[in-house]
Amino acid sequence: MSTSVRSVETSRAARLSVVSNTVLTAAKLVAGLSSGSISVVSEAVHSANDLVASLLAFFSIRKANEPADERHEYGHGKFESLSGAVEAILIGLAALLIAYHAISKLLQGPSETMAQGLGMGVMGASAVVNFGVSAYLFRMAKKHDSIALQADAWHLRTDVVTSAGVFVGLGVIALTGWQILDPIIALFVAALVLFQGYRLATEALGQLLDRSLPPEELEVIKRLVADHEGRHVGFHALRSRRAGRERHLDLHLVVCSEMSVHEAHDLCDKLEGQIAQELPETSVIIHVEPCSNEECAALRAQGKSVRCIEEEREAAGQRS
Repeated sequence: MSTSVRSVETSRAARLSVVSNTVLTAAKLVAGLSSGSISVVSEAVHSANDLVASLLAFFSIRKANEPADERHEYGHGKFESLSGAVEAILIGLAALLIAYHAISKLLQGPSETMAQGLGMGVMGASAVVNFGVSAYLFRMAKKHDSIALQADAWHLRTDVVTSAGVFVGLGVIALTGWQILDPIIALFVAALVLFQGYRLATEALGQLLDRSLPPEELEVIKRLVADHEGRHVGFHALRSRRAGRERHLDLHLVVCSEMSVHEAHDLCDKLEGQIAQELPETSVIIHVEPCSNEECAALRAQGKSVRCIEEEREAAGQRS
C-alpha cells in the first residue's frame, strides 16, 4: 500500500476522532453541570482527555507519514511512539483528577443529583458513538500498523465502558435514591482510565527505548531465513526494534566462502523482500560473513545439507 493512501486514511480516521470527541466533551460537560453529578463530570474530563489525545494522534500521524530527510534519516515513525507516551501521561493525570474529585465528594457526603434523564441520555449516546468510532479506528490501526490510532481507539473503547457504567449508575440512583453511588462510579471510571494509561505507556515506552520486536514477528523472520538454509550456513546477531509503524532489523548471514558478491547480494535481496512482504514497513540490513571449511564440515557431519556454491555450479554445468 502506498504512503499516500496510508496518509489519507489515517488522517481521516484521526480527524473523525477529533470531531466526535469535541461534540461529546461539550455534551457531557453540559449534562454534568446541569445534574451536579460527579460521575458525569468525570466522564466530561475523560472525554476532554480523549480530545487532547485525538489531536495528538492527528498531528503525530501527519508527521510520521513524512518521508525520511537529512535530519531524520530513519524516518519519522517515532513521532507516533512519542505521541503514545504523552497520551499515557495525560490519561494518568485525568485519572488522578477524577479520583480526587470523587474522594472529595465521598468525604463531604453525596449531594442530590438533578436532571438524571439528561445525564443518562448523554451517557447512552456517548457509549454508542464511541463504540462505532473506536471500531473504525481499530480497523485503521491494524490496517496501517499505527500505534497512535491504536492508542486513540483504546481511549474511546474505555470511554464506552465508563459511559455505560455511568448510565447504569444514574439509572440505579434514579430508582433507589442511593446518591453514594455517584462518587463510587467516578472512582470506577478513574481506575479504568488509569489501567488504560499504564497499558499504553508500556507499549509506547517500549518503542521509544528500542524494545525488540514481539516473539511472533521474530519467529516469522527466523522462518524466512531458514527457508533459504540450502544457500547459507547460518545466521546470528539478529537485532530488531520498532519506531511507530516502522520496523528495523539487522542480522549476520554466514554464506559459503566461495559465493560471489553478486550471488550473496541476490540472496540478501530475496530475504529482504520476503521479510518486507510479511512484515510491512520493515527496513532490513544484512551483514554477510564467509563460512570456514570447519563450519561446513561440521554441518555435514551432523547430516545437514549445505550446498556450497561450487557444488551448485557443478550441478548447473551438468544440467547444461
